[in-house]
Amino acid sequence: MNSQPTPLLCITTLFLLLLTTTHTSSADPEPLQDFCVADLQSTTTINGKVTSDDFFFSGFTNEANTSSNDFGSFVTPGNVEAFPGLNTLGISMNRVDIAPGGINPPHHHPRASEAGVVVQGQVLVGFVTTAGVYHSRVLAASEMFVIPRGLVHFQLNVGIEKAILITSFNSQLPGSVVAPLALFAAEPSVPDRVLAKSFLVGEDVVRSIKAKFIR
Repeated sequence: MNSQPTPLLCITTLFLLLLTTTHTSSADPEPLQDFCVADLQSTTTINGKVTSDDFFFSGFTNEANTSSNDFGSFVTPGNVEAFPGLNTLGISMNRVDIAPGGINPPHHHPRASEAGVVVQGQVLVGFVTTAGVYHSRVLAASEMFVIPRGLVHFQLNVGIEKAILITSFNSQLPGSVVAPLALFAAEPSVPDRVLAKSFLVGEDVVRSIKAKFIR
């Protein structure tokens, strides 16, 4: 005779499944940085000792020097490292200054999506999907854009005046991997033969590019 499961057995089984699901999904939240070594001697409390100044930030009021690098751009971060009040809130912002003809070079944020608004100037904003599709548009003041998490993107000033953007992230420390710096200015250096093979050029070309980043 075939036995049928009782309602109690069904409920018990369902309860155990829910417990198992809860356990497997209770891992740490999304990482806020590349790594975080525990300080077992720390006496810091949960909320710590704070002041009103921790929750206000004036870093975006200063005009950045876009001539300080060959890209003609400068990013002023408003992340948790500059603005302690953001800690655990999962948000941050940047100010991006770009000289005429300058570029915020191809880069990606491994820990956040990005939304931004052009405050001044005309900016070509573009990104490439994981399928290799390129999306772009020239934006003017007050127009907004969004970059999905982890996708390579850039902002190029195509106007005749300095451009200013304010960008926001759903991470207190989104991280930024700038493609040309990561590949050609890493320390220790990425082997020339790796880059030559990857870009289908001679090693002399790679060395020439690397030389531009040596200061």
